[in-house]
Amino acid sequence: MQNEELRQSQESLQAARLRYFDLYDLAPVGYCTINERGLILEANLTAANLFGVTRESLVRRPIVRFIAREDADRYYLMQKRIIETAEPQSAEFRMVNGGGTPFWAHLYGTAAQLDGAPVGRIAMTDISARKRAEEALREASALKTAIFNSANFSCIATDAKGVIQLFNVGAERMLGYAAGDVLNSITPADISDSQEVIARAEALSLELGTTITPGFEALAFKASRGIEDVYELTYIRQDGSRFPAVVSVTALRDDHDVIIGYLLIGIDNTERKRVEAERERLDQALRDKNVELENARSVAENANRAKSEFLSGMSHELRTPLNAILGFAQLMESGSPPPTHAQKRSIDQILKAGWYLLELINEILDLALIESGKATLSHEPVSLAEVLLECRAMIEPQAQKRGIGITFPRFERPCFVSTDRTRVKQVLINLLSNAIKYNRPDGSVVVEYGMVPPNSIRIGIRDSGAGLPAEQLGQLFQPFNRLGREATAEEGTGIGLMVTKRLVELMGGTIGVDSTVGVGSVFWIELGLTTAPLLAIDETEQAALVRPQVSEGTPLRTVLYVEDNPANLELVEQLIARRTDLTMLGAADGDLAIEFARIYQPEVILMDINLPGISGLEAMRILRADPATAHIPIIALSANAVPRDIEHALAAGFFKYLTKPIKVDQFMEALDMALTISQTAAQATAGRAGNREEA
Repeated sequence: MQNEELRQSQESLQAARLRYFDLYDLAPVGYCTINERGLILEANLTAANLFGVTRESLVRRPIVRFIAREDADRYYLMQKRIIETAEPQSAEFRMVNGGGTPFWAHLYGTAAQLDGAPVGRIAMTDISARKRAEEALREASALKTAIFNSANFSCIATDAKGVIQLFNVGAERMLGYAAGDVLNSITPADISDSQEVIARAEALSLELGTTITPGFEALAFKASRGIEDVYELTYIRQDGSRFPAVVSVTALRDDHDVIIGYLLIGIDNTERKRVEAERERLDQALRDKNVELENARSVAENANRAKSEFLSGMSHELRTPLNAILGFAQLMESGSPPPTHAQKRSIDQILKAGWYLLELINEILDLALIESGKATLSHEPVSLAEVLLECRAMIEPQAQKRGIGITFPRFERPCFVSTDRTRVKQVLINLLSNAIKYNRPDGSVVVEYGMVPPNSIRIGIRDSGAGLPAEQLGQLFQPFNRLGREATAEEGTGIGLMVTKRLVELMGGTIGVDSTVGVGSVFWIELGLTTAPLLAIDETEQAALVRPQVSEGTPLRTVLYVEDNPANLELVEQLIARRTDLTMLGAADGDLAIEFARIYQPEVILMDINLPGISGLEAMRILRADPATAHIPIIALSANAVPRDIEHALAAGFFKYLTKPIKVDQFMEALDMALTISQTAAQATAGRAGNREEA
């Protein structure tokens, strides 16, 4: 019986011991026992997990291995006190687990005996989460303190009645009050402009349909309704000075949504107001300056218009008597009986002066036209070889008269530039005339060319004259400046080069000169290269060329094409040649076009705008004013594709306006429409004539 009771008692004790160790291992707190040297004698499973190692590997390892180096000395002191004084000790330590991960732990140590030797029992709790929360709280608190004590804005907190309870450093700096001067004594309305507070109360009363008392209620009314309010307000400093501020008002509420106060954040708005005022001042100054410039531009335009009108009128008034002078002088020169030798010399002087005066008038008018912006140029492919050939025919008699040898280049292959044919010829003639005029006796003029990358050509005119010093080169393109040649026998206006320079620039080119005193000068222009005008027709355009064959014996209808560019004439001639119902006449200028139109009565006229002599626009107006040609449809065919100019031309009376390069289908469609209108007009005229005969 006794043995049975002893056995049961031992089993109960063993079960209790096992339950104890289970509880010891599974406890949320890590436990370990250390000897006097700090070596771990035993530890529970929780301690092993905290240290990140197995429980077996902890035995005989110094616990200080898991204490962060910064806290090792504090731990040694705590361990010493536990062993020596047997008094409980506790502290928080930075720890490092077996994997090197840091964590915080609270250590609580007590003294004990194990097998008669003093030991320490350490209880460890992981407090990492609490430490992180405390750090975040400290950072938030520091940020809050920094914000509140910021000198960059004012922070004023009031109670529910508006009495100031809190006044930060920024408010003290901005308003000049010490916190003690305002706490529990005044409201923000007392340091604000009273008239603005009253005006705000009145505006809110009108807006919300209720009576709002001037004072703090006016400042906080919207915030009290749950609306965060931001407005501009004038604050008054303690010394009486004022400054504009932007104020944000927010209601502060407790857990039951009851207002317990208000928070007013204010920013000094002085600098922004100053910048706005300065910007407004500058904007007004700019507006005033624009008005001045507009007035000046208007005055300049009026003056320029008046100058152009004066020059135009002067041209007419001078040309009329000059026509008589030159005409009668030529009659006298060729009269019968012939003039005497003395009379011949006098007549020569009259003719020389008359032709010079005509040249002067033409150059002044050209310059006035360019400077007024009324000079229109077409940009189309122009053959340099053809232009230089025409220039050669015009300039060689002048060179031969002065004994100047002149050489022109031969082009190995066709060379086309994108420019205005009439104007480029004018430029080259002017430069060639100067090269002959200011050359030495029996001198030479050489026309040369060279390619300029990436896609330009330079035409140079080299003379063997006296050359120009550097100081004169800088004055070369100034109007009415003859560079000291006024006293020489050579006549000139001093504006030819100025006109030449402006024309080259209008054509998108550049002009320059290289000169050596005693050797001569090279005047050159550079123009952009382009491809030759081609008759490229796709399938759609080819279909546009196919027209029904007309019956044999049907009279051909005539198209008159007015164009000074031979390449363009040939192109249109090829197009017309493919029509079995049409024939084409060509005219190189407006005057000849008017004469041909009156004589041949074409069914349709194709008119270039930029022509030598009178322009295509002027020629069209003359034809429209003449009853004999007024019925003929006139189609503008020009390289000028500016919409404003197209609208102007159509409004002036052109039937259609086609731009170059030619689109064959559009060209044929416009031509057919014009032919139909022309035929209708002819039938109507014939009908009226028949009615008159019957009557």
